[in-house]
Amino acid sequence: MQDARQIDLAARIRTIPDFPKPGILFRDIMPLLQDAQTLRAAVDRMAEWSVGRHVDVVLGAESRGFILGSALAYVLNAGFVCARKPGKLPFATVTESYDLEYGTDSLEVHADAIAPGMNVLIHDDLLATGGTASAKVRLVQKMGGTPVGAAFLIELADLHGRDRLAGVDVFTLITY
Repeated sequence: MQDARQIDLAARIRTIPDFPKPGILFRDIMPLLQDAQTLRAAVDRMAEWSVGRHVDVVLGAESRGFILGSALAYVLNAGFVCARKPGKLPFATVTESYDLEYGTDSLEVHADAIAPGMNVLIHDDLLATGGTASAKVRLVQKMGGTPVGAAFLIELADLHGRDRLAGVDVFTLITY
């Protein structure tokens, strides 16, 4: 099997112009996920970066953040916490809102998902404007946890999402 550090992950990202609306270049991670070697390489590289952070749980956002986030939690021997859109979780929740280009949205986690003092790794497939990621950081802090880093598959650097995560160590595998 090829060394994970030598696999070109970006070669397995499909770019789709004008999706979901004109002017957007959508970065489709599905080809990376369907290939066993690139899937393993992506998870292994994020795990390697995360190892010394003593992660208790990985917090992944709906829905693509669930895919790699749960695999990353498994490799780190950590738990996995789902951040979902409002009304999707069946138990008591803690909510955090964030700004969108045209309005606001919110994320929720179960009220007992993050205990005070837990080390939490923030994860998502994509870091764009940083709204979702910064909302996850605030959720962790609101619940008494410590954000020990944020790991992303892709970063759209021109959107400066990293700037909204000041104070949190950020790692990305592919930058556009």
